Amino acid sequence: MAREGTVLVTGGAGYIGSHAVLALLDAGWKVVVIDNLTTGFAWAVDPRATLVTGNIEDEALVRGTMRDHGVVAVMHFAGSIVVPESVSDPLKYYRNNTVASRSLIESAVVSGVRHFIFSSTAATYGMPEVVPVREDMPKLPINPYGTSKLMTELMLADVAFAHPFNYCALRYFNVAGADPKGRTGQSTAGATHLIKIAVEAATGKRDHVTVFGTDYATADGTGVRDYIHVSDLADAHVKALDLLIAEPGKSHTLNCGYGHGYSVLEVLDAVDRVTNLKIERRMAERRPGDAGELVADNGAILATLPWRPQRDDLDTIVQDALAWERKLTERRG
Repeated sequence: MAREGTVLVTGGAGYIGSHAVLALLDAGWKVVVIDNLTTGFAWAVDPRATLVTGNIEDEALVRGTMRDHGVVAVMHFAGSIVVPESVSDPLKYYRNNTVASRSLIESAVVSGVRHFIFSSTAATYGMPEVVPVREDMPKLPINPYGTSKLMTELMLADVAFAHPFNYCALRYFNVAGADPKGRTGQSTAGATHLIKIAVEAATGKRDHVTVFGTDYATADGTGVRDYIHVSDLADAHVKALDLLIAEPGKSHTLNCGYGHGYSVLEVLDAVDRVTNLKIERRMAERRPGDAGELVADNGAILATLPWRPQRDDLDTIVQDALAWERKLTERRG
């Protein structure tokens, strides 16, 4: 079904953004992408979308794109996402995530774009004392990455109060997997996500996987995370956009997770199971700032959106990630 208007996807050449582009196109939306291709790839953008190469803080570019393409909504994925780097280079994160987001939001308001989906993060919660984590629990980020995202959430709330504008901030837990049809996946070199690292090891790109911390208060002593399939996450964005359009006076902040977690060792067991290999595991000390367990309470998203996970299965997530990793190996020769 064709939709009225175009959705601007920032960072649409990246991992999650490229999946959102697919989900929007498959749902009948026209899509224009703005990406500076620093970490994204032009080939990851579906050819049905228009790719504009540039920065989101280039207000002339952004406002011209919004005008020329009849943009009615923004999905904002552009930004920096590596937590340790945010600690060592905080100003980069406040520039790329907070300052650039402020510019983008202003461009949307000036251009009359009334709907905004924001790629936020569970890092806004910091080290939660209670698990699973609900949206109304304290936001106490422990690194500049989480703080830079929380600052953008606060800006969106203020702008929605002052202007005819609504938003949905989606707080991601651990995103993994790849498009089941093999159209895109996690392609960034030097990725820090466990499942990506594990499938790299399974395809011979690494000789081991390091397990950071074996003394957490969890069933096997390793950290537990809520892994959500990237295609389910992309679907949540499309349904959130439909809701913003249907209810223009309301904004939402929603956790994106499955409501249950897997430990590091359980993830590695799944990779071994799917590949019929045995990945070498090397035990190491905890990393500073890693929570023992981080799992979403997803009651709000299930109550608010007509969204139900379709790929809530660890082996399925691993299989899709592995298939993409093999395809990536072929692409890069």
